[in-house]
Amino acid sequence: MLNNFEEEKPSDYELAQISEIIKWKSAEPSVVSQAFGKALAPLAWTIKKVVPDKAVQGLLDGANEVGRLLTDKKDIIRKAQVVEIEDLQYLDLKISDQLAESVHKWAIGVAIAEGGTTGAFGLAGAAIDIPTIITLALRTIHKIGICYGYECTSEADKKFVLGVLSASGANSMEEKNIAIAMLKSIETTVTKQTWKNISKKAATHPLSQEAAIIVLRNLSKQLGINLTKRKALQAIPVIGAVVGGSTNGWYIKDVSWAARRAFQERWLRDNGKIIDME
Repeated sequence: MLNNFEEEKPSDYELAQISEIIKWKSAEPSVVSQAFGKALAPLAWTIKKVVPDKAVQGLLDGANEVGRLLTDKKDIIRKAQVVEIEDLQYLDLKISDQLAESVHKWAIGVAIAEGGTTGAFGLAGAAIDIPTIITLALRTIHKIGICYGYECTSEADKKFVLGVLSASGANSMEEKNIAIAMLKSIETTVTKQTWKNISKKAATHPLSQEAAIIVLRNLSKQLGINLTKRKALQAIPVIGAVVGGSTNGWYIKDVSWAARRAFQERWLRDNGKIIDME
């Protein structure tokens, strides 16, 4: 691996992907995403009574681990014709992108089918669907990470995955920018210090990287609430199946693109193709 100070000239394909990463970072969350919570607040309140905030928040760490355990890597190794997943970190970005594209499409298909099934049961189905779709989202991030050679098993990597989820679920540019900033600093910060030390330092140095990690934890806990707002219409009988399927597909599409751009940037940086990216 080249270090961050040995920048290598990127290929035309890699330059094109760098441009797409920059566009993704600067893109505002969709108008629908920003307006959904306000317009459907009464129904969102009803769903939150069925799936309490604390229950959804408590899901995230567990769902992250379940998502990782459900991530099969054998098919990626076979398709890429490599010996180990780590080989993909230095192989070819285009190959990794093609692998990620197949995972992306598969995940959207599963999300639509699952959302359509649980959506048919209205409010009761939402209680099953929300933890299921969060787990699928995290599995999708882990699987896409594998496509780029990254098995997210360390504490830092697990927080990186939650950072991707935060970026994909942002309802404002402020939330998105915070999550993206986390992705840059999270690996070096979390691997060097315990959570106790991070929390202590954040209390006295609020602008430090440690404070940023605490913000990420808070953001990740809010994702369940954001997802609840997106899925509020599912509580309405008859149209719940259609809304459940389409909303799940839309949500996993956002998650997949966030994962692809985040791991692309990580791959490019680890291979010395970029030092920093605004």
